Amino acid sequence: MNYLVTHPGRVAELSVAHIELVAAALIAASAIAFPLGLVAARRPAIASWLLGALGALYTIPSLALLAVLVELFGLGPVPIFVALVLYAQFMLARNVVAGINGVDRAQIDAACGLGMSPGEILRRVEIPQALPVMIGGLRVAAIAAIAIATLGGYVGTSGLGVLIFNGLTLHQSSMIVAGSLAASMLAIVVDALLRLAERRARDAFA
Repeated sequence: MNYLVTHPGRVAELSVAHIELVAAALIAASAIAFPLGLVAARRPAIASWLLGALGALYTIPSLALLAVLVELFGLGPVPIFVALVLYAQFMLARNVVAGINGVDRAQIDAACGLGMSPGEILRRVEIPQALPVMIGGLRVAAIAAIAIATLGGYVGTSGLGVLIFNGLTLHQSSMIVAGSLAASMLAIVVDALLRLAERRARDAFA
């Protein structure tokens, strides 16, 4: 706890770097997961093996995956960034499939009756209705990413993991506690904000 009190600027700096890494990874992951989930929702035959493959990828231990990525990309931010994007795919794509498939068929039929094109139906009916479920997937992915991103300190990436791994190296428990507490608080805040966004989206399109 002493490190938090004596070095608040350093903790804040690493927290910002942690947030930037996680946010960038989630944006990239969402750009990949949405079309994957949409294809799976449209083609049930594809959904089972696609989600199965993404689920198998998610079960790979993070340190093992990170070691492989370090061999491919070297030390630095790239391995942990790629790992975060890969791990987020399962949660994001799964919730896109669940959200799109959960849209009331009567609303889609009504939109067809009004002459909407498939693209208009997707933008104006399916995405708004599926949005709460997709935000729920983003919330789970974000919390997982905040935890996994601490491993970035092991491969030379800035973030709260720097405090944890430096503390382990230097046998400074106060640094370990500071990094762990800051990451935990960050996860709690992000979870609360995305829960609020999910609830508001649900109320808006109820």
